[in-house]
Amino acid sequence: MEYRLWLARTRGSVSLADLSKYKSRWTALLCVGVVACAGAVLSRPAILPNLAKATAANLIDFKAHWAKGDMIVLVRHAERCDHSSAPCLGPLDGITERGKSAVQNVGLQFQKLGMQNADIYSSPLTRAAQTSGFMFNYASVDQGWLFNCKKTMLTDTLSHKVKGRNLVLVTHSECFAALEKLMDLPASKTRDYGYSLFLTASNDGGRPVVTGFVDATDWQSVVGK
Repeated sequence: MEYRLWLARTRGSVSLADLSKYKSRWTALLCVGVVACAGAVLSRPAILPNLAKATAANLIDFKAHWAKGDMIVLVRHAERCDHSSAPCLGPLDGITERGKSAVQNVGLQFQKLGMQNADIYSSPLTRAAQTSGFMFNYASVDQGWLFNCKKTMLTDTLSHKVKGRNLVLVTHSECFAALEKLMDLPASKTRDYGYSLFLTASNDGGRPVVTGFVDATDWQSVVGK
């Protein structure tokens, strides 16, 4: 004898077999939904690590990669005159006196890491060239890719990375954003003047791995006094 469950407000009936079939379908759909949600969460980019809050072990690993010349670092230029009321060093498209002092201090922290095996490039715009000069006593020329960078920032960066030598790029917030987008990284919440983003290059020349960032005022936590 077939048992039927009569549904309220309907003229038809659903058998227990039908219910079992619908239950199986809903279970399958639920599983698919759970898997999809889990995949979305897992594929979501992680928050960029703050190296000033890294563990001692992570900092040892970071410094070891730097010593081997495995790293790429983007540095944002110093405070720009046309966005500040602070005293200016010179042209309005350059940096302020306060910005000069800040990036000179950042440059000293890079010296503590060691710059003997580093290649330095800067955007040709005055604020970036000045920053590079005061940080490293060096300002490169004809590096337009560090300003016009939206579509090619990743490929241009990798093409300038020499194996066994760290690559230091003094550039602009737009180029940080371009690289983060091309690498599917979360956008930086802050890119203050003198902000540095470190990446570890892959051995095969492929996409680098994000290591973390350091704000200009947080270097003591990374390299010590």
